[in-house]
Parts: sequence; structure tokens; C-alpha cells
Amino acid sequence: MSEEKTFPMTAEGRDKLQAELEDLINNQRPEITKRIQIARSFGDLSENSEYQSAKDEQAFVEGRIITVRKMIENAEIIDADATADNEVSLGKSVTFKELPDEEPETYTIVGSVEADPNVGKISNESPMATALIGRKTGETVRVPLPNGVEIQVKILDVEKK
Repeated sequence: MSEEKTFPMTAEGRDKLQAELEDLINNQRPEITKRIQIARSFGDLSENSEYQSAKDEQAFVEGRIITVRKMIENAEIIDADATADNEVSLGKSVTFKELPDEEPETYTIVGSVEADPNVGKISNESPMATALIGRKTGETVRVPLPNGVEIQVKILDVEKK
């Protein structure tokens, strides 16, 4: 039997998943059930768009419940204290600048489950994070991008979040 995939994440990320699971089970699932019951009362189900829409949403929610449960069950909580203070690792924020003269950028490296670049969280599986993990403040790192271009960045600061 194959080993279950683990999902690296912060304790905060696991808590958010737990809250999402509770919302799916306690709020969304019952609401969809009510919508299905109401739509059934309209009669012929073969031409009932409200019924079909609710059934589609139900399938999505049930699938999401299964996915979120699996992620929580197989969560690997990141311990940012396990590495040196100035070493880039999961759960830490890293400030770097693209050389020669770009503006500094700061991102927190998290597991793919929590990644959201729009709020400054990048996946540990991203090209940038992959290149930076294990490196330390002051180092210059080559980062291969998916388009085949390689950039150089200098690590300015590493902080535990």
C-alpha cells in the first residue's frame, strides 16, 4: 500500500482548514439539503434547474469535505524553530530582492495548502521557495523560473512568523 501524502502547514493553516470543514458540515451541507428538498417540491426533476444546481453544489461540497478531512488527517505541522534563526524554512518569512536593483519583497513560505501569493504566502513547492529553503541571510541565490529564465536574488532577512 502506498504511503499517504503529507500536507506541510502551519498550525494557523490547520486551524483554518478545521474551520472550513466545520462550516462545510454544519452550514453549507444543511443549506444545500434544504434547497434540494424545496427544488423537489417543484415537480419534474428532469427539467428542474434549481434541483440540478443544488445537486451539483452538493457534489462539490461533499468532495471538498473529503479533501479537507484528508488534509487535516495528514497535516504535518511546520516547526520554524527547528532551523537556525537566519535560515529560510517553512513557516518563516523571507525578505529578498532580485538583483541587480529591484525593490525588496517579503513572503512567508508555507505548505501548498496555505499558499496565497496575493497575501504574501508562497508554496514550499514554488520555484522561488525551493531555491531559498536552506539558505541564509546575506546569501545570493540563483532561482530557475518555469519559463527557462534564471534570476538572482539576495536574501536580506529571515524571520519566524
